[in-house]
Amino acid sequence: MFKENRGDVLHGILLIVLFSFSAFYIADFEVMKKLSLSPLIVGIILGMLYANSLRNKLPQTWVPGIHFCTKQVLRLGVILYGFRLTFQQVAAIGLPAVMADVIIVTVTILLGILLGRLLKVDSQTSLMTSMGSAICGAAAVLGAEPVVKCPPHKTAVAVSTVVIFGTLSMFLYPLAYRSGLLSGLDDRQVAVYIGATLHEVAHVVGAGNAIDAAGGNVADAATITKMIRVMLLAPVLLIMSFVMSRMEKKSSPSAASGRKIAVPWFAFWFLAVIGINSILQSSGFIPSDILDKGTDVINSFDTFLLTMAMTALGAETSFDKFKKAGIKPFLLAGGLYLWLVAGGYFVALLIA
Repeated sequence: MFKENRGDVLHGILLIVLFSFSAFYIADFEVMKKLSLSPLIVGIILGMLYANSLRNKLPQTWVPGIHFCTKQVLRLGVILYGFRLTFQQVAAIGLPAVMADVIIVTVTILLGILLGRLLKVDSQTSLMTSMGSAICGAAAVLGAEPVVKCPPHKTAVAVSTVVIFGTLSMFLYPLAYRSGLLSGLDDRQVAVYIGATLHEVAHVVGAGNAIDAAGGNVADAATITKMIRVMLLAPVLLIMSFVMSRMEKKSSPSAASGRKIAVPWFAFWFLAVIGINSILQSSGFIPSDILDKGTDVINSFDTFLLTMAMTALGAETSFDKFKKAGIKPFLLAGGLYLWLVAGGYFVALLIA
């Protein structure tokens, strides 16, 4: 940031801040709430609209500020995301839900890499799309971006697949419950199934509440199962960084000689924040109402930071780049979606 003209950088940041405020305003519309389209998703759409309309009419010197939002602001947003989680949630839902999450995440990522090779999708797009499907949607894609170091348009493509298939699931899962297609699962298993397979936290909450309205009792357990999945983001990023470093060294020994593994330190901070939040939530020295209000403020601020990051990524994405990506990334995401729907059912049936 300090290598550029500070005024120009601030102009770029201010532009993203204004777009992010607009995203929050639009996401508050009733139709957006019914679709569970969070400010993050609205933000990337606004950023893409800007990239394909006004981008060439504004000073290029503002670009460093936009890049600042896709890097530093993004990392801070992922770290603060830990205030939404506690280790007590893991203990409350039990080992079966943890095992189901681990299986779903592992198989989804490995299957995504395999399908990507079969469809001849580039490795970065395959990995980013797999992360979004495997862990926590857009937040996982954002968390993987600093490790994968892919162009912004590939991140946008991965997020788009999350929006399409995650939103579809939010409506199909309650429909399947009402029609009796999930009758082979009890409410606990349905909760694990939803939490372990839906893309975004908002999708899990929406589907869980819809099922509860139909006579079920799954929303809370489904949300906790989903949050355990989110916790897996940190170890997955560490493993991913190690594997990618080894692969790079193997493919180009001369370029990688002496190079250390690029450890995503923000993943450690993410886990540390979860630990801090776990201690605060379990201790009694802070009144619960004050603690809840403070956590809500932090979570709202964190959502704004992530919205800024998503908006900035959208601002670096033109529709021409989507055309170049073609239909294959969406076919990849569709294949992973089929695995989540069908494979996730049997995982929940056998383990939960």
